[in-house]
Amino acid sequence: MLTLTAVAEDPLVLTRRLNLNDGSEVVFRPLTRTDTERLADFLEGLSAESRRLSTFDGYDLGAARKLCDAIARYDKLRLVLEDVLSGRIVGLVEFSLDPHPADIARYREAGIHLAATDCRFGPTLADDYQGRGVGTRIFPLVADVARRFGRKRVILFGGVLADNPRAIRYYEKHGFRRVGSFIGKDGAQSFDMILDLHPLSGR
Repeated sequence: MLTLTAVAEDPLVLTRRLNLNDGSEVVFRPLTRTDTERLADFLEGLSAESRRLSTFDGYDLGAARKLCDAIARYDKLRLVLEDVLSGRIVGLVEFSLDPHPADIARYREAGIHLAATDCRFGPTLADDYQGRGVGTRIFPLVADVARRFGRKRVILFGGVLADNPRAIRYYEKHGFRRVGSFIGKDGAQSFDMILDLHPLSGR
């Protein structure tokens, strides 16, 4: 089973190269400490709508520095999508490997008891990479990462906003089921969704 320290010491264990539908190539890999400036460019380039749908604490160099400084600390694993041709970061996938108390309480109300074998997941793509099937191409890799950390179920990082039908369809397409709704601090309604990961045969 992988650990955050092992990934930080050898990012290649989770590095994969993908061909997208339009012929371009991206690398799916762990965030590294040398990514600070490119990650800042990614965050700063997100539109107001993409920021509304994401869960980051900030969208500048300071926020990028905090994310890079947190590598192998706390319970967070972050992976980036890097465009091969330009070297630009075009996506960020976040895992939280320990269920948050607020999530545990909400899911308990829905009759689901979160455990140490559950994790939270949240993806964000650059605006010009949205709607291109990128999320569908990377999802098998996302599920594999969760399995390699010994996780059996995945919930959504902060849920999914009820007024984001495209994201809801994406999650449902990949096996997530809706288990409840809640009102966030900003007054917006969100849905909690959970995915049961099935073990791969032969592993």
